[in-house]
Amino acid sequence: MTAVRAWLRLDARRRWRSLLVMALLVALAAGTVMTALSGARRGATAGDRLLERTLPATIAVLPNQPGFDWDAVRALPEVEALTTFVLTGSYVVDELPPDSYAAGFPPGDDEVFRTIERPVVLDGRLPDPARADEVVVSRQFERTYGLGVGDDVTLRLFTPETQDGLKFASTLPEPDGPVVPATIVGIIRSPWFSDVVGDSEGGLSPSPGLFAQYRDNLMGASGQGELNALVRLRGGEAAIPSFKAGLREVSGRSDIDFMDLAEDARHLNSVTRFEADALQAFALAAGAAAIFLVGQAVARYAASAAAELQIGRALGMTSGQAVVAAAAGPVGAAAAGTLLGAGAAVVASRWFPIGTAALFEPDPGIDVDPLVIAVVGTATVLLAALGAGLAARLALRSARTARRARPSALAAAARRAGAPVPVVVGARFALEPGRGRQAVPVRPALVGAVVGVLGVIAAFTFSSGVTDAAGHPERFGQVYQLAAFVGDAGEDFGPVDDVMQTMADDPDVRVVNDTRVAVAAVENRPVTLFTLDQAGREPLRPVLVDGRAPEQPGEVALAPASADTLGVGVGDVVTMSGTAGDREFTVTGLAFVPEGPHNNYVTGGWVSGDGYDTLFDPASTVSPAFKYHLVLLGLTPGADPAAVTERLEATVAPVIAAAIGAPPESVTDVVSPAEPPSRLAELRQVRTLPVFLAGFLTVLALGAVGHALATAVRRRRHEVAVLRALGMTRWQSRGVVVTQASLLALIGLAAGVPLGLALGRTLWRYVADTTPLLYVAPLAALALLLIVPLALLAANLLAAWPSHRAASLRVGSVLRAE
Repeated sequence: MTAVRAWLRLDARRRWRSLLVMALLVALAAGTVMTALSGARRGATAGDRLLERTLPATIAVLPNQPGFDWDAVRALPEVEALTTFVLTGSYVVDELPPDSYAAGFPPGDDEVFRTIERPVVLDGRLPDPARADEVVVSRQFERTYGLGVGDDVTLRLFTPETQDGLKFASTLPEPDGPVVPATIVGIIRSPWFSDVVGDSEGGLSPSPGLFAQYRDNLMGASGQGELNALVRLRGGEAAIPSFKAGLREVSGRSDIDFMDLAEDARHLNSVTRFEADALQAFALAAGAAAIFLVGQAVARYAASAAAELQIGRALGMTSGQAVVAAAAGPVGAAAAGTLLGAGAAVVASRWFPIGTAALFEPDPGIDVDPLVIAVVGTATVLLAALGAGLAARLALRSARTARRARPSALAAAARRAGAPVPVVVGARFALEPGRGRQAVPVRPALVGAVVGVLGVIAAFTFSSGVTDAAGHPERFGQVYQLAAFVGDAGEDFGPVDDVMQTMADDPDVRVVNDTRVAVAAVENRPVTLFTLDQAGREPLRPVLVDGRAPEQPGEVALAPASADTLGVGVGDVVTMSGTAGDREFTVTGLAFVPEGPHNNYVTGGWVSGDGYDTLFDPASTVSPAFKYHLVLLGLTPGADPAAVTERLEATVAPVIAAAIGAPPESVTDVVSPAEPPSRLAELRQVRTLPVFLAGFLTVLALGAVGHALATAVRRRRHEVAVLRALGMTRWQSRGVVVTQASLLALIGLAAGVPLGLALGRTLWRYVADTTPLLYVAPLAALALLLIVPLALLAANLLAAWPSHRAASLRVGSVLRAE
């Protein structure tokens, strides 16, 4: 081993710059892979880790009823913990803009933050439940408003008498009650108190002490304010059916609405798993790039060292010692680069996880994943050792083991067809690996070109699907552009029939749907029902996944998630319970529904107006005739929603004002644009990951093709020199490399474009099915138009320097050296 050590000292002094660059390349590749894999593992478990630490609620119970008996609910055997929150307790935070929704519901007891939804404290502490002057906020609130632990905010309440008139008011008057100076004491996170994808404001949550000290200001002088509740069940999600049965018995109501928080947690996990899969794919691409690019540098270094060690063999160095000596430098550089990459991955972990998972990570900041660092680090060093050792051994045996490579059929066909010499030689350079010292990395270049084109087309095809969904809310079932909130809890705010007629008279309004909303029960499972009731020129046509819309009183179209939960499909009969009793409905279709405060577009169902009347009794003294009353408006194509909204406000306000005896200027915000689908923001979270992946694959393609072009000119310079001696001109020499580059690009396009289009559509269909949304095959037309000229341009730019070297060869010197 003395000879090996002597060689290492000599080699390190002579080529330390090459070893340093190699170490940095390894650090970049290994660090990228470690960062992506660690981030994927961390993001995939973020939701579960948060659930484990926060005593999360299983279900939210939403009766929206004054005086609801929550003590009877607490006594149910399935209930482990219950906390109420004030639904109608309006208050104003001076530091927030008037249209802000960041001020959260005040807690109605001191169970929250303690026995249920006990949050992770990211900074500061939890509020004192006995103090009204302490609040906590989310991380996004701090980022948006610049208010964190130690900062002061001002809570302004209303008098009890004023509070009675504010129920669900869209615009709050100037507060006329107590002023509570409060301090932000903590930044918290739990499933209920987490930031939401797409919400740029975050949230502020008062201490339970606010309700304890100012109950009348939040509940009103009449005491008819409403409390809803979060409930944690002893049996978890499995106990939900029995809990709902018990709730129905103690409340006497079958139309109570729920939010299935366990289902929300499952959806969260599916989103974070998809993000983790994308990061893992990114890591694999980075690993592939390392194998193709860094691996080639390692192999070239070892092969070059082995060639120089031929002299050492003549002096008695064995083949094994020569291989070890040639591979030692690259292996040492790989080990040093791995350590540097591991350190970089640890530092980079402070920005992970990304996307949705970042909003639920219970321990944000620096994180060390020993398993990933150990596995990737070990694999990096072993691959470097294997590649360097193999390259050195092949270099030492090249003279004895060289075999004639099989000629390319395409190059042979070009020769038989009488193609120009540069075309024939360029085709050989692109497709024939050669032998011995003239061997060229043809296959890596071909694979790299195909994968690069494939990645770009797949990424832009997927991105085209996201863009299409963002620009067409009807993919999520939102086939209306405007909505009016005209009634609540069985009471209309004005003459709804007159209002709808006024809306229908607008020339740009084609669809006016009288939408009453109530909750029916099917096997103790709540189903939010919406009415299809035409009041305009055209009916509202729901987006159907299967079947047709309901037309008769005994028909219903269920949303896909509700149908899946109930285990029914088109043609099945379900028994629905409403305030008018039990009724049988035939499922005629699966359709998306409007998003509401307590449902998303895949939970609920559509019924006809007559069908709704058979299920819900308007004279019931226990439950209101409807939970909400909406008017959904569809506009003519090309109409400006903002202009129509302004016009309708001007015509509808006087109608309502005249009916209730109020001045027209007091009636505002009757009509508003439809809110974007909630899950659209989740799709936008993952749109960038395929683009980054495409970028990495593009680097792979450029590196592989560029390396092949440069290597071909260097290793086959003898062949080029012979052709030059036989009369090939300098420009023809350039043409050889240009042909080689163009052929590699064309092969990459021929295979990569259809594969990329298929992969992008497959990925988008998977996302569409799991989101879900209506699948429309995406087509990245601009990318498809530009990929051919850009790929050829990139390949020929890569060929510029190698072609210059080919044209500049000193023919005599090369032939004498060979």
